[in-house]
Amino acid sequence: MAVAASPHPQTPHADSRRRDPASRRAALAGLLNAHDADAMIVGDLVNVRYLSGFTGSNGAVLVWADTDRGHDRIATDGRYTSQVAAQAPDLEALIARDTVAVLLAEAAARRSGVRVAFEADAMTVAQYDELTSSDMPDGVALVPVRGLVEGLRETKDDDEIAAVERACALGDQALANLVDRNAIAPGRTERRVARELEWEMYSLGADAIAFETIVAAGENSAVPHHRPTDAVLAPGDFVKIDFGAVYDGYHSDMTRTFVLGEPADWQREIYEIVRTAQEAGCAALKAGAATRDVDAAAREIIVAAGYGKQYVHGLGHGVGLQIHEAPGIGAASTGTLLDGATVTVEPGIYLPGRGGVRIEDTLVVDGSGARSLTHAPRALRIL
Repeated sequence: MAVAASPHPQTPHADSRRRDPASRRAALAGLLNAHDADAMIVGDLVNVRYLSGFTGSNGAVLVWADTDRGHDRIATDGRYTSQVAAQAPDLEALIARDTVAVLLAEAAARRSGVRVAFEADAMTVAQYDELTSSDMPDGVALVPVRGLVEGLRETKDDDEIAAVERACALGDQALANLVDRNAIAPGRTERRVARELEWEMYSLGADAIAFETIVAAGENSAVPHHRPTDAVLAPGDFVKIDFGAVYDGYHSDMTRTFVLGEPADWQREIYEIVRTAQEAGCAALKAGAATRDVDAAAREIIVAAGYGKQYVHGLGHGVGLQIHEAPGIGAASTGTLLDGATVTVEPGIYLPGRGGVRIEDTLVVDGSGARSLTHAPRALRIL
């Protein structure tokens, strides 16, 4: 499978896949019967945004199973009365500081003996203890569930893909601008390059940076998640840059590795191995592919070249409203890729004390393969 290049976000067709918050809640409602739950309270703020459009710092959503769909509610505190009305106009808002408690009371008042699912992977022990205290409404049974909303988020709709693609385009342009003005050069520090790249993304229209930018020069490039320091870039260095932008809540993720001046033979060798592995990983992406098989497609190339022990992480991960989300793509991962998943492919080789290479793109998966949303050159670039 060839990974198609597209320099601009694709315009969705009239019959393309779109899901508004109400349809997302309907999809969640359809999952509740399998968990013997009448309703679910969602308090993880990323999931609240996904299900409602609300972006405040305190909120929760009550979603009923199919029979009571008209009684879905959102809760937030008085700081967000106007915001919740604007962002979630199709939901009746309950205004209270303790959003989960007020929604639980709402569920208990509507149905006797109600079974309410909650996010067991998001609620803390302290929150659970408080929720199940003597003030808990009578006749309520709590049902722990894991990953229901996250599973829905794994498949992106067309608007989500467009937002990820726009975030990727901002990263592409920001990096190109730094290269064009020779901002990645001997004598500059890792920290300065990182901050300039971040500011460039903001200047181009990013809402935020996706995570703390990694700029790793020389032997620091052998540290997969090195944090930028005042280390000075020098001739002969690998410079590994891992970064991303946020646009309309959606993240991008890209890594490129440069060399300052004429590369040594060992640098050319490991760069080409990683590039070949990355291409193989991208080519293995398609809806229905086992995630561990996608990882193996890239990993086998690095292992065969004798650098298996120097490749110390999985091949990639989902990216969307969070920088790391489902699915994971690694040697021990389970499951298959879904049509519409946006994922990274990022193999690497890291030689402690010498340097390392990682090449990463964000791609969208479909039934026939994958389309890259990042377009910075992947061949070795000498600066």
